[in-house]
Amino acid sequence: MKSIILFGHGARSADWARPMEMLAATVKERAPDTAVRLAFLEFMSPTLSEAIDEAVAAGAGEVRVVPVFLAQGGHVKRDMPEIIAAARVRHATVDIRLMPALGESLLVLAAMAEVIVSA
Repeated sequence: MKSIILFGHGARSADWARPMEMLAATVKERAPDTAVRLAFLEFMSPTLSEAIDEAVAAGAGEVRVVPVFLAQGGHVKRDMPEIIAAARVRHATVDIRLMPALGESLLVLAAMAEVIVSA
């Protein structure tokens, strides 16, 4: 089974997670055979480590972690590789991959530009 984890920074306000929840629901609609989870760096749960552990416990043999960040800042460059490396040690038989920051995709940038231009 494949699992996708959408990883965001997190915030103190529960309202902050609504767009992430909407994104997760949309991914689930488009990939119904894939388990989709959210994870957060701080203030919200689950953490990325917890989400990876949950995915593996549910039977995932493949985990893709997608940073829902506009660009690769310190969290994506420093924090995430450490978390992923530790998860790979805990789950040596699982294919755990860190994908590029979502905001660096040309498709995402084009969609954002379309929203801006049509506003």
